Amino acid sequence: MTPELAETLHKVAAAAADAVDPWWIIGSAAVLMQGGKVRHVRDVDLMMSAGDAEAFLRRVSVEPRRGTGDERFRSRVFGTWLEPPLAVEAFGGFEVAADGGWRDVSLTTREAISVGGARVHVPTRNELVRLLRSFGRAKDLERAAMLEHGA
Repeated sequence: MTPELAETLHKVAAAAADAVDPWWIIGSAAVLMQGGKVRHVRDVDLMMSAGDAEAFLRRVSVEPRRGTGDERFRSRVFGTWLEPPLAVEAFGGFEVAADGGWRDVSLTTREAISVGGARVHVPTRNELVRLLRSFGRAKDLERAAMLEHGA
């Protein structure tokens, strides 16, 4: 883990400490923390409930945007925190397009990982694989395969 990622995760943990609902780091940072050999983590994806995402973003002085997304993903609340070394994309009420409609992205597992004395949360390795596969993008499928094969 690079010093920039460690510092960013430490800042996320501090800013998310007052969250009411469970939250997770997903994406490439989570893959790395679950043992995947990710070459470069460009940003940190923080998945929260819509209420917690809004409170988090306000806490870090980012104006929450509502109803943002694209043809594959959307969130009821979204914002990008640029103050840490790596950008943090916080989203709440996260949905993925599937089978001609939208499906809530929900996680049931949560592992705490210590980073510089701070605790961040990621899905278990198996649930992270399932999540990445559900996204269907080439980079996500590659990351899922990496975790499944222990590389």
